[in-house]
Amino acid sequence: MHRHYNGLKTAVLFGAIWAVLLLIGALLSASFRSSAFLLLFVVIGLATSAYGYWNSARIALRAMRARPVSEAEQPAMHRIVRELSTRAHQPMPQLYVSPTMAPNAFATGRNPENAAVCCTEGILQLLDERELRGVLGHELMHVYNRDILTSSVAGALAGVITSIAQFGVFFGAAAGGGRDEERPNPLALLLLSLMAPLAATVIQLAISRTREYDADEDGSKLTSDPLALASALRKLELGTRQLPLPPERELVNASHMMIANPFRGQGVARLFSTHPPMAERIARLEALAGYRR
Repeated sequence: MHRHYNGLKTAVLFGAIWAVLLLIGALLSASFRSSAFLLLFVVIGLATSAYGYWNSARIALRAMRARPVSEAEQPAMHRIVRELSTRAHQPMPQLYVSPTMAPNAFATGRNPENAAVCCTEGILQLLDERELRGVLGHELMHVYNRDILTSSVAGALAGVITSIAQFGVFFGAAAGGGRDEERPNPLALLLLSLMAPLAATVIQLAISRTREYDADEDGSKLTSDPLALASALRKLELGTRQLPLPPERELVNASHMMIANPFRGQGVARLFSTHPPMAERIARLEALAGYRR
């Protein structure tokens, strides 16, 4: 039931973000008496989404300075991924290691045939083999659930909404010298510029969080060991707090793929994280194992 609920929730959230986009288009079309620019921004957004989706593996791996590793270099990692991909009846992805000591892992790639799984040096040192297996099961399910496509489309639509809102404010100001009946409402455009990007961002974050819950559950079913992932998440919560990644642009763009929030977020910053609270994720995993609080 949990998996079905999250799938339905993702569909509803996508509907919401499209509704925001269409509402903005209707408001601006009425203000400027033209819908041509809306179509332009949608095309640009979808083209950006397609580029990011097609090149997601290369972009994320480059951001983390990751390199491919052989079975001789990382025998446990290869053995675990081979076992789990065989169990899932899916091709084995390429394996990479990032030289950073910040503990984390991520999967990327446009489909199972062109996927990559990356672990940092930090997570390989922090976790035991059972916990690493739980993490790798989670990452493989991101690939098998096509989450890279989901996040790419959500991110692109959020970007389109932000760009259209900024466009409306810019051209609304430029049109401010016209007659009153031709002039766009400045207060409406200001509210649009503030609220539309915020709504798009909140919806995008909700989609990302939903996908994390699904990967936790489905990965635990793949490994048949939800408590291993719960134990790994406890260590990662502490480890990422002690060794956060620097908030550089390329790392921020790749952070939604990682199993744990790689930055030190406090207060409002934590509310706008792409990752759900670790305590909630751990509680769900323990419930899967039969624990009751």
